[in-house]
This record gives sequence, structure tokens and C-alpha cells, in this order.
Amino acid sequence: MGYPRKLTRRFQAFDNFAISFSIINVLSGIFSSLGFGLNAGGPRLLVFGWIGVSLMVLAVGAAMGEVASAYPTSGALYFAAGKLAKRHKGAWSWYTGWLNFVGQVGGTAATGYAAATFCQALLVLQWPSYVPTMQQTVLITVVIIVSQGVINTCSARIIAVLNRISVWWLLIGLVVIVGALAIIPDDHRSPSFATEFVNTTGFSSGLYGGMLGLLVGTWTFTGFDGSFHMSEETVRATVNAPKGITRAIVYSAIGGLMLILALVYSIGDYGKVAGSSAPPVQILIDGLGIKMAKLLLVIVIGAMLFCGLANLTSNTRQIFAFSRDGAMPGSHLWHSVSLRTRTPVKAAWLAVSCSLVLVIPAWWSHTAFTAIVSINVVGLFLAYAVPIFLRLRLGADFSPGPWNLGRWGIPVGVVAISWIVLSSVLFMLPQASPASIDTFNYAPIALLVVLAVATFWWLATARRRFKGPVSYGCPQEVAAMDVV
Repeated sequence: MGYPRKLTRRFQAFDNFAISFSIINVLSGIFSSLGFGLNAGGPRLLVFGWIGVSLMVLAVGAAMGEVASAYPTSGALYFAAGKLAKRHKGAWSWYTGWLNFVGQVGGTAATGYAAATFCQALLVLQWPSYVPTMQQTVLITVVIIVSQGVINTCSARIIAVLNRISVWWLLIGLVVIVGALAIIPDDHRSPSFATEFVNTTGFSSGLYGGMLGLLVGTWTFTGFDGSFHMSEETVRATVNAPKGITRAIVYSAIGGLMLILALVYSIGDYGKVAGSSAPPVQILIDGLGIKMAKLLLVIVIGAMLFCGLANLTSNTRQIFAFSRDGAMPGSHLWHSVSLRTRTPVKAAWLAVSCSLVLVIPAWWSHTAFTAIVSINVVGLFLAYAVPIFLRLRLGADFSPGPWNLGRWGIPVGVVAISWIVLSSVLFMLPQASPASIDTFNYAPIALLVVLAVATFWWLATARRRFKGPVSYGCPQEVAAMDVV
């Protein structure tokens, strides 16, 4: 790919899969967004919407996997965009990289904040007199993200081990939670309950309310580009990276469906659950009792912590690669690698710092924090779309890697782009009515701000110095520069 090796190849196929599986993390995603789904479409959209979204996201993952096989680098999406573009390679690469960067930073902040929120819920269950505040939640978030930063300064081998533990934590946790909800509650809903439709979004259109319900699955299925970003640290990356992406989506789809069914059929008083501050926690309390709910909540919080750790690892590699091509302020700092751990330590702390900056507004306003991190999903999926679109535009001129879709590459890519466009529009439309300062969807504003800043920076200076991915020489010259 034209770069000297600085990162060690310590990730096996399972480790590469583990990074994306940990970031998708169905326990974290479903527990964070179930309340929204209960009001936007109800059981019907939670169950059947999940199945539909899983298939669409699998198309996105397969199309991305084909690109990953052809360009297995830490730069991932922005590198592929620069290589696949026929003209204006620098511009395509620039916007893809910044959308990816902002989306990942927002994901780290959002996951850390979600974990802190559920930590607060656990504290309330343990000590009912405890009164959580936004300031306490922010402080817990800071501790979580900084701790994840410390771990990301360790060797790649330690990070790989933790990601393996994350997979088993998540799988065993799913079995325990689903099993408990299936066996312990005295009553369960009838099978037909999965077809019930509920729309309490405030919008009179059931179709619109139901479409919004698709966001539960879309919010959960983010971050699977992590396998792509870990390519330079993965053995046989041209095959194992795309396999990691697609397997993570398939296994998450199956596990997530089991969890949704278990939660939905265990709902007692629907109004009580849907109106609670943490609907999944209320389901656990009503069906299993407080003691069991506290135990299972520990499992969920652990999954969220592993999710944030994997997300930060992926974010760090993207910063490392983007800086290697001179696309970030102080690039010479961020693409340096620790001689002791062979990891981009400075890039890890930049990722931590940027995530903490996004968390700060939550000290005063949860709405302000939501407005900032709302770019997470939109930014990531738009970054996913660019290299897939450019690959489609190349058509037969695209040179695939050993893992490819063959004649299905074009139709799968079209499905992937169509879904990204639809889901991105849904994320930017109003999600509650009547609109107020607390219910307004700030995602379009956040996206416009990011694009405006990127455009101003591009026109002011970047277009003259950034031409896309840099080649350090021919294969022999690059090999002579390897430091590992």
C-alpha cells in the first residue's frame, strides 16, 4: 500500500472480528435505544425492523469488505476513497476522513456517556436515596474514557486479548440475559405481541413513526469499520478484515434479535415501561426483581465499557493513518508509534481528548450533548458510503482483492448506498412532535457545522498540501523503512 510498517501484526482473524463485534455490541446499542423503539413503531418495528435493518447493514458491510480486501490499511475508508476516485482524490479522501474521524469521536463520547448513565441507574438500584446529576454522569464518563485511553497505550497483544474477552463477555451475557427473561418471569406476552404497532412520537403518520423505529437497529449497527482500521495489525488482512466485518454483522444480527425478542415478550405494563427513564432496566426489574436486575445491569455496563474500548482503538488507528498522510494539525505527533508498545500512543490521547471535549456540554445540558454526538451515526455512515460509491462508479475498472463479491458487487453496492441514504435522512428528520429545544433533532446542524469547517479548511490551506494517501516509494524502498 506504499507505507513502511510501524504497527505489528498481532491480530489474528478472531481478533479482527472481535474489534467490530465489540463496537457494534448489541447489549450496548439495544439497551441504549430500546425506549425510542417502544414509542416509534413498538414491538413490530423492534422485531421486524431489526431483521430488515440487519439485512441492509449486511449489504453495507459486504460492500465495505470488498473495498477492505483491496486496500487493507489503517486509513481504511479515507485511504480507499483517495485510491478509488478518478479525479479530485485529495478532496474525496479529505471529506471521508473527517466524517469518519468526527463520527468515531462522537461514538466514543456517546458510548462512554451511555455507560456512565447505566452506572448511575445501578447506583440508584443499590442505594435508592442516591440522586444522580448530570455533573456526576459527566465525571463518571471522564473516568471511563481516560481509563480506556490508558489501556490503548498498552501493546497490541493486550488490546487483542481484551477484545477476545469482550466477545465472550458479550456472548455469555446475551445467553444469561435472554435465558433469565425466558425462564424466570411468571408471564410472557402472546406470540402475536410482536406484531403490535405503537406510535407515540406525536406524529399522526404511522408510516413516519414506524420509519423512525428503524433507527434502533441503525444506531446499534455502527463501527464495523473497526476491522478495516485494524488491517495493518491483522495477519492475512486481505481476507480476515472483510471476514471480520461481515461476521461481526451476522453474529450481532442473530444475538440482537434474540435479545429484542426476550425484552419485548417480557414487557408487563407497556405504558409504564415505555415511559420510564430506562425502559430495559424497568423490564428487568418487573420480570426478574431488583437483585437479578442489578446483576444483569453489571453485565450490560461491562459490555458498554468493552464497546467504548474497541471504539477508541479504532478511532486511534484512523487518527494515526490520517496523520501519516498529513491531514491533521500536528500530524507529525499523531502518527508516531511508541517504541515500547508499538502502538500510536499520542493518537490515542488525541482521541481521548477530543471525546472529552464533546462530553463537556453535558455538564450543563443533556440536549447540548445529544446535539453534538448526533453526528456519530450520520458521520460514520456517510464515510462508509463514499468508497462504496466510488467503487460502483469504477465498475469493471475496480481491481478487487482476494475477498470479493464477484458479479454481485454492483447490486450489493447499490443496495448499500440506497440504505445509507435512507437511514441518514431518517437520522436528520424530526423524531418527536411537537418540537421543542429538548426534542429538536440537531443532527443536521451538527453535520452542516462539520462539513462547513472541513470545507473552509480545505479551501483555505488543505487543498494545496493534501493530495490524498501518500506513497513512500516502491515496495523495496518501503520495506527498507520498516521499523517492525
